[in-house]
Amino acid sequence: MASYFDEHDCEPLNDGEQPNHLLHMARLLLDSGLAAEWDIEYGRVFGRDNVPPASKKVVENLPTSVISNSEAALERKCPVCIANFDLDEEVKQLPCQHKFHTDCILPWLAKVNSCPLCRYELPTDDEDYENFKKHKARAKQREYELENLHNSMFG
Repeated sequence: MASYFDEHDCEPLNDGEQPNHLLHMARLLLDSGLAAEWDIEYGRVFGRDNVPPASKKVVENLPTSVISNSEAALERKCPVCIANFDLDEEVKQLPCQHKFHTDCILPWLAKVNSCPLCRYELPTDDEDYENFKKHKARAKQREYELENLHNSMFG
């Protein structure tokens, strides 16, 4: 019979060496079938590194405004380039009310669908990602409802 280390194609830890817990968790998910279930339902797993860009239509329809005297006097800065907004400069405003230089925010939204400051997510053109967000919101709502039910029964 093969040893555990031969069977799993791994080496024993040296003295003082710590195991890679994230690797163990990933293997556990793969072995349990949870990761496969996730991939089948969503086609891929969405993490910080692979979110889709904002919808082109949404980006085109972002309100554009011009910096007024009162806004210029406040000496606010564009969060992306850290330069002050100048009088009569054109800026884009996201639904979260944050303002950015047009030349700063458009390349950002072409890569990522969220505000660089607060991470407010804009809609995307990716159906799988939109379904993932809906599923996540439904799961959060179910969790909230279960908590309320539990509290009403035992609180």
